[in-house]
Amino acid sequence: MSRQPPVERLAWLVNRLRCMSVGEVGYRMQQAAVGRLERRGMLRWSAPAPESTARALPRAGTPPLQPGEADAILLDAERIKSGEVVLFAECRFNVGAQPEWNRDPASGVLGPSVFAGDIRITDRALVGDIKHVWELNRHLHLVRLAQAWRVSGDPAWLAVLRAQVSGWLEQCPPMTGPNWTSSLEMGIRLINWAMVWQLAGGADGQLFAGEGGQALRRAWLDSIYAHCQSIARHLSRHSSANNHLIGELAGLYVATTAWPCWDQSARWRGQAARELEHEALAQFSSDGVNREQAFSYHVFSSEFLFVAALAGQASGRPFSSQYWESLERALHFLRSVMDVGGHVPMVGDADDGIVWRLDPGHNDRAALLLSLGGALAGERAPQSATARWLLHAFPGQRPRSIQPAQAPGWSFPDGGYLLFGRDFGAASEIKGLLDCGPLGYLGIAAHGHADALSLTLSVAGEECLVDPGTYSYWQALKWRDYFRGTSAHNTVRVDGADQSVSGGRFMWVRKARSHVERMPQSPGQFDFRGTHNGYMRLADPARHIREVKFDAASRTLIVTDRVAAKGAHKVEQFWHFAPGLAVTRHASGVHVRGKAFGLQLEVVGEGAVIELVRGQEDPPLGWYSRSYEAKQPCDVVKITTVSNGAPLECRFTISFSQCLPEG
Repeated sequence: MSRQPPVERLAWLVNRLRCMSVGEVGYRMQQAAVGRLERRGMLRWSAPAPESTARALPRAGTPPLQPGEADAILLDAERIKSGEVVLFAECRFNVGAQPEWNRDPASGVLGPSVFAGDIRITDRALVGDIKHVWELNRHLHLVRLAQAWRVSGDPAWLAVLRAQVSGWLEQCPPMTGPNWTSSLEMGIRLINWAMVWQLAGGADGQLFAGEGGQALRRAWLDSIYAHCQSIARHLSRHSSANNHLIGELAGLYVATTAWPCWDQSARWRGQAARELEHEALAQFSSDGVNREQAFSYHVFSSEFLFVAALAGQASGRPFSSQYWESLERALHFLRSVMDVGGHVPMVGDADDGIVWRLDPGHNDRAALLLSLGGALAGERAPQSATARWLLHAFPGQRPRSIQPAQAPGWSFPDGGYLLFGRDFGAASEIKGLLDCGPLGYLGIAAHGHADALSLTLSVAGEECLVDPGTYSYWQALKWRDYFRGTSAHNTVRVDGADQSVSGGRFMWVRKARSHVERMPQSPGQFDFRGTHNGYMRLADPARHIREVKFDAASRTLIVTDRVAAKGAHKVEQFWHFAPGLAVTRHASGVHVRGKAFGLQLEVVGEGAVIELVRGQEDPPLGWYSRSYEAKQPCDVVKITTVSNGAPLECRFTISFSQCLPEG
């Protein structure tokens, strides 16, 4: 079914096998055998009769609403009723009042209603863009319909909700079609179904009134059982055990807590709880960094861990203090890297995937996550609608182990990030982030970028030097390769090659390893020296050495790069500036003007050639992607030289507008 050329497919398979252990090969073979049995109908999917006496979650309530929140919920629900939904961060699609759930809302391609294991999800002619199909079928928008009923009491919203759920159950029977191809997507769907079920009144709510309502409840429970069964059979393991495994376990845990209806429920719940406890520690460093080295997935994984923890609190089965401490550290890191303007550097992959969408007026996931953490720590009444709705959908005691937020930090050596700057948290803040950690997590490092020793910078809450983001997973390969490649990051490329070697869209077969040679002592007197081995694979092995110095008193950042080798190599240094900044080239270097700051870049290096590039198509250079499937031009300063160890020095001097108060 795939349109991928056989040679490319074979190359991918060879690369994938190179990233697997013997144990993983055995697991993949076992999974293939399970798939064959499922295809032949030899494994049961139909649910046994639910136990009516099983204890579920406490009844949900309606949170206190702030002015305008009810109107915003109802307005968004009206749009959903007419067929308009928001997917990813802010893209609106018209899917119809009665959606075709297997149709890609972007391309219009209707996926086949065949055994899910036979569908090649990368075949755009067959399924369209599977990310769009999956995003719609996470059913975040169905929670909005339940919220609309909660705030209005109008049963018409339950009728709309009933029609959408019934349509999905009819079009997507177990293991049929593209919506049964991913255990992660099933997990997210279960989480949102649990919130819908809770907010709509539970098993005896008005949604299930009458003969038709009872039939819906039976059919829905059957599908919930099949979801749980499929997730339990097809958990992401070995080199795929990243955020996918956390999301699958969280969905399984929430489902078996919300619907403890079958003999298997307790076993599934126990397994999910044990493994979530393990993954909360394994996938986050001791200083709170998600080991995928992708800040969007840091938030994504944290969302899963939080919703599972809230379900545990609500059911009287709290997670351990170590689990909560891991979440505290994750929030501490997120709070530390966020600048005073609320920006988080776009390190690593991002697809705008989200576990829930409870506030129609806000989609800043990092800020919403921090607000939830603050509410659980009892710092103040939750200001975000997201925190209030979650705490009412999963009512329970506040965990005793979560602590109020610490002051932001600057040194995260285990996770691989260091901050430099001054006046953190003030209007005159200068905040830089240096990446000196690993490429990514586990054998394939799926969501890491070739960004060793890269850095970002914000000034006065305004992004300055940026990581350009991700753009798309499934557009033309040149765009996937560009946005995750070295030339899209503020670091050095040697001989036109990426630091690490890609083996596919979500796979690295050779990974650059960074090493810190001199650790700075403070963010304001920052003196760093580090290297990576990504170019030791060249015929003439080369070692990139970077020194980063920041002096708070003079507001000066100095970055010095050397490429040590026997012979000369082509060295390219890249500096990506945020869209909206005025970047001009002049005789002595480059000048950058923001809303409240100016920056002067001076370059010193023998034979250095300075170019200002913007929106170049072939090869791509000078692009920025704030959200998934969207890109825009940005200014990139490209500095090229041929060197065998001579230093290339860039001096950035920052000044402020007179109207800006300094720290």
